[in-house]
Amino acid sequence: MKKIFIILCFILNSLVFADTLTISAAASLKEVMTDIKSEYEKTYPSDKIIFNFGGSGALQKQIENGAPVDIFISAATKQMNELVNKNLILPNSNFILLENSIVLIKPKNSKLKVSSFNDLIKPEVKKIAIGEISSVPVGQYSMEIFNNLKINEKISNKLIYGKDVLSVLSWVESDNVDLGIVYKTDAISSTKVIIVANAPANSHKPVEYPIGIVKNSKNITKSQQFIQFLKSNKAKALFKKYGFLTK
Repeated sequence: MKKIFIILCFILNSLVFADTLTISAAASLKEVMTDIKSEYEKTYPSDKIIFNFGGSGALQKQIENGAPVDIFISAATKQMNELVNKNLILPNSNFILLENSIVLIKPKNSKLKVSSFNDLIKPEVKKIAIGEISSVPVGQYSMEIFNNLKINEKISNKLIYGKDVLSVLSWVESDNVDLGIVYKTDAISSTKVIIVANAPANSHKPVEYPIGIVKNSKNITKSQQFIQFLKSNKAKALFKKYGFLTK
């Protein structure tokens, strides 16, 4: 029933405007894409953008289950590649749009003495928030870091899993956990957290955001137009403002 409800919501939203684009995008893109939507709709006033933000794995599953999505933007190449392999992305439409980085954060007023990912093994560190490993890229990157640092077994009982990176950020902001692992762009967007460490070099795969047009899109021309807008200097300036690196 939940799958049917999600699909019906997509369909109803798409019927509101004749030139509506439905874009499923990683949760870490919420703030910058909200600004980009505003600028895009000023440039193309007859067009409307509807965003569906969430964990990249969950968004992938929605597309696989037939949700009427026009464009998919993932926070990792894994989810996009799986859709490509299932012939659900328009051939030659996907490419790497952005790059990001991984950081360790704590609440702004925390007195916890932590300065590296290796400090996660300290006994005073009780709760560490990361993304859900099965569906959230930031959680998958986190596990790569733990494995490369050989601390996974030492901290496994401290981990708390969020449905997306914004959940992790929220838990740290509200002081419900000692530490969290998020994207740098999420950390710098908040006044309630402090970055205590960057992920060690080569401890995880590059954080890349691929974008692609869903093969069953009914708005391929408009999708191509929106993607071209994302390559514009105006959009690149907004990505830079929020801390993303553009290709």
